[in-house]
Order: sequence, then structure tokens, then C-alpha cells
Amino acid sequence: MKKAALFVMAIMVMSSSVPAFAMEKMEKDECLTMSMNCKTEVDDIQKKVKKLNAEIKKGSKVYTPEELKALNNKLKEVNAMIDSLNRPGK
Repeated sequence: MKKAALFVMAIMVMSSSVPAFAMEKMEKDECLTMSMNCKTEVDDIQKKVKKLNAEIKKGSKVYTPEELKALNNKLKEVNAMIDSLNRPGK
């Protein structure tokens, strides 16, 4: 009887924690979208590109169309920066 009760409680705990983990991944990255909550974050260009691509992949489940457009514009800006850095010097 005790084993069955422990088993049921374990299943209840695991099933209630799964949505919490799923919601963490589907949150907006405010540092990328609104430059908020990024006091301690300093990313190199490659990491920023990866973050932007990951956020864009979340799509309309997380972001509004305007926010997605802003993220795409930021990605274009970063890619333009990479292109300008890769040009040979004069």
C-alpha cells in the first residue's frame, strides 16, 4: 500500500513539473527584444546570432508579429556587421 501511494505521489510531482519546464523555454528573451534584464549579459557576435535564431524559431507562440519583425531586423543588423568585419581592409 505504501509503495502504491509513493508511486502515485511521484507521478503527480513529475507531471506537475513538466509544464513548468516547458514554459521556461517559451518565454521571451527581453534582453534581445527590449534591451531589458541584460545588465550582466555580454554576448559575442556568434552567440547573439544563435540567440536571435532560437528566439525567431519560437515564432508566434511567444512573440507578436511586430516583435518577430524586430528580431529579424536585429539579425539582419548583426549579419551586416559580420559582413563588414569580414571585408578586407584598405
